[in-house]
Amino acid sequence: MRLGLFSIRRRLLAWLLASAGVLGALALSDTWREARETANDVSDRVLAGSALAIAERVVVSEDGKLEVDIPYVALEMLTSAAQDRVFYRVDGPPGTFITGYKTLPFLARYEGQPTAFFDSTFRGEPIRVATLARSASTGINSMPFMVTVAETTIARRQLTNSILFHSALRLTFLIVGAALIVWIAVTVSLRPLSRLGGAIARRSPDDLAPIADRVPSEVQELVDTVNSFMVRLQSALDALRHFTGNASHQLRTPLAVIRTQLALATRATDLDEARRAALKADEAVADAERTLAQLLLMARIDATARARRDGFASTDLTELARATTADHVVRAAEAGIDLGFEGEAPVMVKAEPLLLTELMKNLISNAVLYAGEGAVVTLRTLQAENTAVLEVEDNGPGIPVERRKEALTRFERGALQDRPGSGLGLPIVEEIAGLHGGSVELADGPGGEGLTVRVRLPAKS
Repeated sequence: MRLGLFSIRRRLLAWLLASAGVLGALALSDTWREARETANDVSDRVLAGSALAIAERVVVSEDGKLEVDIPYVALEMLTSAAQDRVFYRVDGPPGTFITGYKTLPFLARYEGQPTAFFDSTFRGEPIRVATLARSASTGINSMPFMVTVAETTIARRQLTNSILFHSALRLTFLIVGAALIVWIAVTVSLRPLSRLGGAIARRSPDDLAPIADRVPSEVQELVDTVNSFMVRLQSALDALRHFTGNASHQLRTPLAVIRTQLALATRATDLDEARRAALKADEAVADAERTLAQLLLMARIDATARARRDGFASTDLTELARATTADHVVRAAEAGIDLGFEGEAPVMVKAEPLLLTELMKNLISNAVLYAGEGAVVTLRTLQAENTAVLEVEDNGPGIPVERRKEALTRFERGALQDRPGSGLGLPIVEEIAGLHGGSVELADGPGGEGLTVRVRLPAKS
């Protein structure tokens, strides 16, 4: 069941429509403001022209009073398809009404421009008012008067709405066109991903080769991550196969011995014979247990070799070797081995302490197992310039020079084929040393006798 799926195409389209809607609303708000200002500006010019036409017909009569002959063409200038209603009034000196609609709002006094505009209401309707201040000359002095012309705002609102509607229509077409283009562009752009998915789906389960298909640069990082994962998965699968093969190979003999000895124990005619068979079966179980533990350790090293470096920490090799030696003194004494340690100064390395401990355990176990009763085994740590050195030397039979390289190979046990063991001790040591950027060297023991295993690791500065 696939949960939480979402479409990149739909998500991009949703972001586009949401952002375009917000920007469109802001644009339409600004367009509405500009449309209203444009409608007012155009209509105000006509309103001012009408007031001027009336003002030019105001004269002083013979009795010294102002009179006006209204030119109806001045009012016809204001007629429109919107059927706006037109109103006017003419006022003489303050407090003197000459003609027109006496209740029409007007400015009794104003300063600034000769023509003033303002919004008001008249007879329950919103109106736009223009007031023009002039004066008429009597030959001796002049008489001030004011002409007020007003009209309802139906045409202005219709012009504003028309501009806003056409702007909204164009904006809608623009958004729809952009959404269509984005839909097509995303569909085309996602085709490489579809091809990539198809190529992966057609692969066999065993094909973990890196993906080589060409993809957009934005997806390359994802492909690189998948390739890296496939490499790690291949490494883990190889380690699992190696472990399975090695386990089936190495455990077959101990299991056969166990079954044989158990069969002998069941057919034994006396208690001593049954005990001898059970003892040999127990030794085979211990050998199988030791082999299985080393196989598991080797598999863990193989599977995590690439990932463990980032988790390494600063470690005192001397302190770690001293503690490991102390843990094995009793076991070595039981085998007749004189186990000791040399090293005082701290030797710092960047390592995984658990893996280094396993390395030392394998070296000590090998020395105890192969050096023989009465041998002397010594662990030693020292530092030579930028190299940390761990040495394990013994005065046992050693390994011939011509077989030392072979001794570092898995499941090879050098010259001592008659001794118990899995042949994994030294290979594990070399694997762990290599994981830490180090190396393993097999050399003669003290006085040319026995064996010295020398592990070199980069010292931490």
